[in-house]
Amino acid sequence: MQRMVIQRIFIGLVTLWVVSVLVFVGTSVLPGDVAQIVMGQSATPETLAAYRAANGLDQPLYMQYATWLGGMVTGDLGISKAGGASISSLIGGRFGNTMFLAGVVAIISVPLSVILGLIAAMYPATWIDRVLTFGTLSLISVPDFFIATFMVLIFAVNLGWLPAIAHISPEDTMMETIRASAMPLITLIIVVSAQMIRMTLAGILNVMNSPYIEMSILKGVRRNRIIVRHAFLNAIGPIVNVVALNLAYLVSGVVIVETIFAYPGLAKLMIDGVQTRDLPLVQACAMIFCGTYVILIILSDVAAILSNPRLRNPK
Repeated sequence: MQRMVIQRIFIGLVTLWVVSVLVFVGTSVLPGDVAQIVMGQSATPETLAAYRAANGLDQPLYMQYATWLGGMVTGDLGISKAGGASISSLIGGRFGNTMFLAGVVAIISVPLSVILGLIAAMYPATWIDRVLTFGTLSLISVPDFFIATFMVLIFAVNLGWLPAIAHISPEDTMMETIRASAMPLITLIIVVSAQMIRMTLAGILNVMNSPYIEMSILKGVRRNRIIVRHAFLNAIGPIVNVVALNLAYLVSGVVIVETIFAYPGLAKLMIDGVQTRDLPLVQACAMIFCGTYVILIILSDVAAILSNPRLRNPK
């Protein structure tokens, strides 16, 4: 088991390195000149050359990558090319906002999805199963921006219950923060829960086809007891993987939701960095997203190993 865990960690580190190369090269080939954007259209060629030299933009690409990677490893995210502030200070508050959004959504959606998935498995071919199956399939098929736009139309425009713009400040109370974040929270809960409900149901139904489950049914054991005591425990591995993927989405895939609601999160900060061509900021945000994704996937793999006796105690 230790060997498998070490292999997962090694693969995760290699993945981070490959992504760092892709992120750095991808952002470096973006159209536009950083020096021109920062110094303005009226800057002279001498001023632009001095700016490039001061910020290392005149060095070969591999040297820029080595310098940037060394700073990332040591925790030095660099200085924003657009505003001159440290990237760590820019990311600090935004990362907290994104984690708040992801944490609240995870606390609500994970247990809700597991419970609804269990209920659908307990009552197959009933109206409960049909409603949950149809509802989740419909929500999965709808893009995130459509759900977000629909939420704005209903709750902000027609009913006027919630603000369409998620304006958050450090002086707000917890209730004010929750109300301001309600629209992106509801949107993400709907998007994430639909996927997790379907995968929870699919994982349990897959285990229900096992021979030992069929034997329990033939012995007269109630279906609800079989699902809770046996099928659910054996389906934890796939369910944890789905939960980890959706939690990674909450941190790294909320670009559309944060942009629509102007939520001051990390994804919105990265979009602002792309618009101003602030490459160090974009690179730092991308690596944080990738690192979070890899860590969650590694944790889900370890949980799957621990939940499977054949992997936990190989012969």
